Amino acid sequence: MRMALCFFFFLSLLPLTAETVPQTPGKRSFDEIFPKIPDSVREAAFSGDGFLKSTKKVPQSELAGFGQSALDSVIEAVFVKQPSFLVEAILVIPDTGGKYSLLNVYNALGKVRGLKGRVYHSHTRNEEVPLFEDVTRLESAKKNTPVADPAPAARVPPSETVYMRLKDANFGNSFYRGDMTLVQPGLRYSLSNNKALTYFIPVIKEEKFTTQFYFEPITEGILIYSLAGADVSDFVSSRIDMPSAIRKRLAVIIAWVAEGITGNASPAAGGN
Repeated sequence: MRMALCFFFFLSLLPLTAETVPQTPGKRSFDEIFPKIPDSVREAAFSGDGFLKSTKKVPQSELAGFGQSALDSVIEAVFVKQPSFLVEAILVIPDTGGKYSLLNVYNALGKVRGLKGRVYHSHTRNEEVPLFEDVTRLESAKKNTPVADPAPAARVPPSETVYMRLKDANFGNSFYRGDMTLVQPGLRYSLSNNKALTYFIPVIKEEKFTTQFYFEPITEGILIYSLAGADVSDFVSSRIDMPSAIRKRLAVIIAWVAEGITGNASPAAGGN
């Protein structure tokens, strides 16, 4: 269904629940995208914290996003990497005044330095722990020359690729490639490690950790759907809690994007 990129009419600023939402021509509703989603998942998606579930590899049909063409392509992009572990996330950012659009999403994704210093709540330590100690946009995959984040754009380009270095609390200097593609009626963003992640030893090989995001303006606000996956050996998974490692990184990244879209600070993400 076509999306009118210039006009967005959203629900009220009050927290959204499972109540009926008036339809806006040109945009889909949450229930159109997820017609058979369990009530508990729907409520979590509108809760402010979002729905976030870790699991070992399961059939695609068991994922909440299965069955929609836009989301199926996101899911397939993760499954083609043959992940051992998966984390699925759904969040709706509510809005009624038409403040947020795909341009807000695109500009939020461009502020990669905003990931620096973001924390998650460590239940084992019972304290807030910085996940990314430093984040730098790089010139290219082969040139690690730092470059500044761009100024806010006036329009969303059809596609774009960025490279970045994240100083990870566990994996040290980690290198990622981000690929953005404008697709009707939304925007896809792929984030993959373009160098191996190490924790004393190589933990995740190059391109074997991938996070796929899909953003779409819907009648209730801005939908963020994400699926992250990692292919790791049995030796590594027996020594590192990979579901937790993936989950906390995805939660921090989603909080960063959501804050960039709305301009409001987000709470620390959950973790272990």
